[in-house]
Amino acid sequence: MSTRSATDSDIVALLRAFIAAQTQAPPPEIIALQRASLGRSRENWLFDALWDDGSDPEPLIVRRDPEGGLVNTDRALEFQVLRALEDSVLPTPAVRWLDATGDWLGRPSLIMRRQPGHSDYHVLNGELPLNVRVALAERLCDLLAAVHLAPWEQLRLASVLCDPGERAASAELERFVAVLRSDQLRTYPEVEAALAWLEQQAPRSQRTTLVHGDFKPGNVLLAGGEVTALLDWELAHLGDPLEDLGWVTQPLREREHLIAGSWEREQLIAHYSTVSGFDIDADALHWWQTFATFRTAVMQVSGLRAYVDGRAEKAYRPNERVLSTLMRQIEG
Repeated sequence: MSTRSATDSDIVALLRAFIAAQTQAPPPEIIALQRASLGRSRENWLFDALWDDGSDPEPLIVRRDPEGGLVNTDRALEFQVLRALEDSVLPTPAVRWLDATGDWLGRPSLIMRRQPGHSDYHVLNGELPLNVRVALAERLCDLLAAVHLAPWEQLRLASVLCDPGERAASAELERFVAVLRSDQLRTYPEVEAALAWLEQQAPRSQRTTLVHGDFKPGNVLLAGGEVTALLDWELAHLGDPLEDLGWVTQPLREREHLIAGSWEREQLIAHYSTVSGFDIDADALHWWQTFATFRTAVMQVSGLRAYVDGRAEKAYRPNERVLSTLMRQIEG
């Protein structure tokens, strides 16, 4: 079934059949179904399951693979990571069921509990009072440090994720180079120049931690000013914590993570270092910031490939802002 042609009734029928098979019980009524407006890499449907036992409706969300997106990830791996993190202090949603092959739901999918709250990509530069936004920025930084301090070995994540050791930078670079070469329709001199620099300057990792892979306010749910959930663990892996720190401090994401004059890059890094207890190597962080911009360009290359192949409705491509930022990163 095509992602673009899926209707509400299609999704309801698929969900009822799948859930009934998982529970070996009569299927629940699917109510309040709606397609989530946010999210570029997964197809998210929100719904409530109304069981026949008289209990309150269960708030759920199904994350279904689209025909084409900015990055390809594995629902089974995401499911296993979330299941392991249920035993941690991190505010992650509880997973319910997995359709790893898509035999039931049309595409590989997972269903998890829906947490209260809302997401806002640009909440730190929105309409809230400045002191509230700065306090929230600090809490988000605390949350990032908590991800990296999670006891991944005790949580048995090593049985799910590979530890790249001190080669974390090279391993991530190789992964995205493979995506670039597979999906590119043409070469971009700026991307090739950045790749050459990244290959030559790759640092050795000082520690292995859990890495979220796409940490941002848009992947955090807030309710009453408090964080209720950290979402979208599809890119999670073991690696260098500087990867996440580089992602949130790269120039392309300033509006999401920084507040001009009140929460600048230096303040974020200093706060993170204090909370995590990690010393931050400036040169290594600069490499990861450059890699984050390179990764953005690669994801845009993949988005363009998906559009040309007819698997996506919107075309993404490396734009002037991304390419010029890449060049500034390797030059300075």
